Amino acid sequence: MQIGVLKEPEGEARVAIVPGSIKKLAKAGFSVVVEAGAGLAAQHTDAEYEAAGASIAPRATVATSAVLVGVRFPDDLGFAEGQIVVCVADPFREPARVRRCLADKATLLSMDMIPRRLSRAQSMDVNSSQDNLAGYKAVLLGASLTPKAIPMMTTSAGTVRPAKVVVMGSGVAGLQAIATAKRMGAVVYASDVRRSAAEQIASVGGRFIEVEGMDDFEDASGYAKPLTPEFIDTVNRTVCEVARDADIVITTARIFGRPAPVTVPASAVAGFKRGAVVVDMNADVGGNCEATVPGQIVVTDNGVTVVGTVNLPGTLSTTASMLYSNNLTTFLTSLVKDGGIVLAEDDDILVGAPEGNPLHVPGMGGVWICRAGEVHPRQTRLGGVL
Repeated sequence: MQIGVLKEPEGEARVAIVPGSIKKLAKAGFSVVVEAGAGLAAQHTDAEYEAAGASIAPRATVATSAVLVGVRFPDDLGFAEGQIVVCVADPFREPARVRRCLADKATLLSMDMIPRRLSRAQSMDVNSSQDNLAGYKAVLLGASLTPKAIPMMTTSAGTVRPAKVVVMGSGVAGLQAIATAKRMGAVVYASDVRRSAAEQIASVGGRFIEVEGMDDFEDASGYAKPLTPEFIDTVNRTVCEVARDADIVITTARIFGRPAPVTVPASAVAGFKRGAVVVDMNADVGGNCEATVPGQIVVTDNGVTVVGTVNLPGTLSTTASMLYSNNLTTFLTSLVKDGGIVLAEDDDILVGAPEGNPLHVPGMGGVWICRAGEVHPRQTRLGGVL
């Protein structure tokens, strides 16, 4: 079965499969054809792919492959009946993509729907692998833009106090941000609406910010639940008060399939000290900070720098591509049976845990979004937006 590796659209530097994954795919029975130049932005030449056993072809040829893989959904392509498309499709926010696949009778497997609570899915979890890098890069961006040194320094000219970093949200990205800032020598404070995160924050060197009325707002999939407006306001006020004298504030709060919650209102930014840097990790889905401008770095009237860089993992394209490729390769090879891809109705990774299972998330389903012109029956939540 042929896998076609597509070149990503303008602005996306990652590539779905790197040369190092070709041998494992070939061993599983796949042949791989790569669009010319697909890996260049991630520092992989066509010659490297050919040396690894892949072939190079123009986009039109790659697009005829039985399996099309990418990081982004290929909006410019039509699909053949029965063709399998594997990418980060963001189906809840982009239902038109699902409608496209339904109309073409193609199968859509969306990698951002990996059920992260399943232990065997962890090696396929693109959200976690990319979020890790995003958390790391957010700290580097903040450190590069703050006018203050990060670690404590004792010099003959005086002692430099360590920078104060506040991380809002402590999932995968947040924990990596905390650990990175701590390694750089900062004093790190962190918050989360999941009480279980307090121990995790402490384990990587952060100080947990207690919020009055906090409960464990975590759903069965490991994501934060939607919060009441009243509690959001309490969290905002408490954490932003801690951040008033921070040098770097990193926002990571993301709710699966929904716009990012506002955790730093404009009024809070107005109270931050001059020279502070806010790195908004969710600029692509609305932003956590009201002052964020997606894709831009802006300075407010009171001298606060707000970073709205989108696609932080893509700024580390070589490493991000390697991790994504490992996730995708593990996923694809797990589906192979008798020389072909088999989509099994009882595979929890594909369709989500059944009702009654502790890992079941109503309406969320799994990676398998649609096939042969029909939304998968487990995707009830998706069915509501199509």
